Amino acid sequence: MVTARAIAETVRDPELPMLTLADLGVLREVSESDGTVTVSITPTYTGCPAMDTMRDDLVHALQGAGYSRVEVRMVLHPAWSTDWITGNGRRKLAAAGIAPPGSAPRPAPGPVRLTLAPSVRQVSCPRCGSADTELVSEFGATACKALLRCRSCHEPFEHVKEI
Repeated sequence: MVTARAIAETVRDPELPMLTLADLGVLREVSESDGTVTVSITPTYTGCPAMDTMRDDLVHALQGAGYSRVEVRMVLHPAWSTDWITGNGRRKLAAAGIAPPGSAPRPAPGPVRLTLAPSVRQVSCPRCGSADTELVSEFGATACKALLRCRSCHEPFEHVKEI
């Protein structure tokens, strides 16, 4: 039988299906004890609507592989960070036309200054590599992504925001 961890690592993110939960860094721990598989996952942000789907997909994948008792736990501490996205995950995002986090400078740690002016981030186009891009919307298809446009190739693209 394939290990429970190996099965859990194949489950895809419902919002970024080019990534597995392991690529995204939300899959924290998988353990087996007394016939029960316990999986710990961390949401990318509080209130992430994909958590129920992630849980259901993990349960279905593990039960389909022969693990009858599966428990999925949500772990909130430490909070998820875009730093947890694997190198492979970042490559998959770029290959899918989504600028991965880290393609913009990270803010300095500490208090976040609130300004009412639009935020400016330097993000390279995942299609042509140009740094000549502009923010179209701070919010993309999900709250964790922004929508940008490349001024060189004129293609729109999403950017996973740094958290």
